[in-house]
Parts: sequence; C-alpha cells; structure tokens
Amino acid sequence: MNPRLAAARALAAVLSGKASLNSSLPTQMDKVEERDRGLTQDLAFGTARWQPRLELLAAQLLQKPFKAADSDVQALLLVGLYQLFYTRIPAHAAIGETVGCADKLKKPWAKALLNAVLRRAQREGEELLASMERDPVVRTAHPRWLQKSLKAFWPEQWEAICAANNAHPPMILRVNRRHHSRDAYLALLGEAGIAAAACQYSRDGIVLAAACDVRGLPGFAEGWISVQDEAAQLAADLLELAPGQRVLDACCAPGGKTCHLLEAEQGLAEVVAIDLEAKRLVRVRENLARLQLDAKLIACDARDTANWWDGKTFQRILLDAPCSATGVIRRHPDIKLTRQADDIPALATLQGELLDALWPTLEVGGMLLYATCSSLPTENTEVIEAFLARTPGARELDLATEAGLRQPHGRQLLAQEGGHDGFYYAKLIKIAASRG
Repeated sequence: MNPRLAAARALAAVLSGKASLNSSLPTQMDKVEERDRGLTQDLAFGTARWQPRLELLAAQLLQKPFKAADSDVQALLLVGLYQLFYTRIPAHAAIGETVGCADKLKKPWAKALLNAVLRRAQREGEELLASMERDPVVRTAHPRWLQKSLKAFWPEQWEAICAANNAHPPMILRVNRRHHSRDAYLALLGEAGIAAAACQYSRDGIVLAAACDVRGLPGFAEGWISVQDEAAQLAADLLELAPGQRVLDACCAPGGKTCHLLEAEQGLAEVVAIDLEAKRLVRVRENLARLQLDAKLIACDARDTANWWDGKTFQRILLDAPCSATGVIRRHPDIKLTRQADDIPALATLQGELLDALWPTLEVGGMLLYATCSSLPTENTEVIEAFLARTPGARELDLATEAGLRQPHGRQLLAQEGGHDGFYYAKLIKIAASRG
C-alpha cells in the first residue's frame, strides 16, 4: 500500500472520532512495505502534529468543507499539505502520489479536487499561512480550546509549551539499577560510540543525542535499560520505597512505572498493578518478562475495590490517573484531534473518584503519589485541593525534587524541548483512618 494512503486511512479514523493513531496506525502499517513504514509513520504523526494549522489552511483553499463521509479524502488532503510544507519530498512527488491515492479510496471525483487544491497550496500556501499568523491556532498549531486553556493557566509559558508540544521528543532511557549504575551505563554507551548525557532530575535517566532502535543498545534484551521519559521516572523515588512494603500501582499500563518500582527497591513485599482493560496488561507482562520482574496484575476498574482488593492495606500507592495527556502531545500528536474542552471536567471527576476509592486501601502512615501527564491544573492541583478539602485524614507532603513549578498543591512539570514531558505530581500521607 502507498504510505500516503495508509497514513490517510489511519488519520481518517482519528478525524471521524473512531480511533487514536495508536490503534488505527498499526493496522495500516501492516499493509505497507517495510521500507515505507518509517515514511508512513512520519506522515501520520506529522500531519496530526500540524493538523490545526493545516486544517485552517485547507479551509482557505476549499470552496466548501468535506462531508462527514469523506473524512478519508480530507485526511488525504492534509497528508498532501503536510508533505508540501513540512517534508523534503519534492512537490511534484507529494502532489502526484497523493492525488493518485484517490482511486484506491474509490472516489475518483476527488482526484481533480486534490490536484487543484494541492497545486494552489504549492503556489499560494506560504503567503496564505503568513496572512493567518495572527490567529494563535495557526501560529501554535494547537486547537483553539487548548491554546486558550494553556494561555489562561500559563500566561508566561504557554507559547514555550506549544513549541515543545510541536517538537520531536528526545529518546530517554531508564537504567535498571539491578544491573548498572547510570554512570556505568553511560560508559557503555560511550564505548559503543553512542552520544548521550545524564538527565537533570531522574537519577536513572539518560537522554540520547539521537533516537535509535532500542534493540541495538547495549543490554536491552537482557533488561539493562528501558525507554521512559524523565518525568515519568521521578515516581519511583518520590514514593520513598523501602523493603517489606506492599505497593499498589493503579492504572498501570503500559507498565513502565511498575517495572521501575521493582527495579528501585528489590525488597518490596509485593507490587499489585491494576489496569481497566486486560488487553492493556499484555504490554505490562511483556515488560516485566524482559526485565525478569514479578508483579500481581489485575484487570479491573480500580474504583471497584470490592472486586479486586483483598482487604490488606498498602504502604504505598501510585495513582497515575487517566487524564487529557496534554503534557505528552509531542509523543501523541493526535491528542490535538481527539481531546475536546468538555473532556476535562469529566476527567477531573474520574480522578477524584479514583482518589476516593483508593484512599481506604492505604494504611495509616502510608503515602499516595498522585500523577498525571496533563498540563492543565483542572486535572492536577485543583483535584488535589478538592480531595484534601473532603478528606480530613489526608495531608500533603513536600516533593523531594526541584523539577517543575511549585503549585498550590504539588508540582507541575511543563514539556521542555529536548527535555522531559509535561507531568504533575502530588504526594499525600494518611494520618487517620476515618473521615471527620
């Protein structure tokens, strides 16, 4: 299959609200020749990254918007525009190959339309975009609701956040303490001719100068390292783990933090890891197996404690709550397409319900670390503030990190170009078993 067609079909599922790229792209990639898979991924992810900007440009170039049934043609046009403005693909190839895909969609009428619009974009696109630069959606390539939210919450940082969201993320490794220290592994990378540096905040983190196939790194198959962003790596140390503790990792997939807990403290009594969907636990099992680690995995709604909790309390709980993922847009650019403003209050409600449900499973004197990969205080400090107000037995503890910005509650890490993702942490201690 033509990589442009594969990318467009994957994006069409996203545009129509039926899937994310994580679910729609692999199916299409299987139909593309191996040599074209890198291009397919770049076309899908790149088009999603710049979609808010490209969509407004397309609206200027089209006489009327596409019908809902033609989201595939819409996606193909956006893929064509992405090639013209954000790749080194020659314009004649970008236009010709993209137009030719219309036949495969069984919509031959679209060929003339795509050809005309893309050729006009080639002639006038730069001028049109320049005339639209005053619109912050065009300038930042973020949907209007998100651009406005970021500007309201982070008036000094919002443009830097948007720039970081549009940048390609660095490849960051987590060194397995059971095998090597970070310095020792950096030396191994140096011997292999791989440029890398220590992360600023995570004691186990290494950022590579250039991304590469992780399978080619020293000791990957043997479990010496994993790929994990620096911000996510902070959880293990912030939990203050100690031998003999029973730890709960709620909402655990894909398992990076689950594994890091076990690497960081070999003497834990047990790690229980929960996720809502059994299919998401497959990846967790794979990660545990490669690292030769063991945890008790449960597929269940973490709020439904009657169905999974055995009544034995935990000394530590990590709640990496479902969220808008607005802090990891650079890794999942289709979030710009799939998230809507009215998702945020509903997510904040869910986050509060998870805190309320899990709190009784924590022993008195135990700690709960609340985390999200959101950049929006609605899901972060405001959720913790509301929980503390309704939970007399809960107190907030300081976080032992300089990462991020201190908030009324917890610390907010904002996405950094060349550095960590956007993330949030708050740590709570249980001082009493009952409320009131």
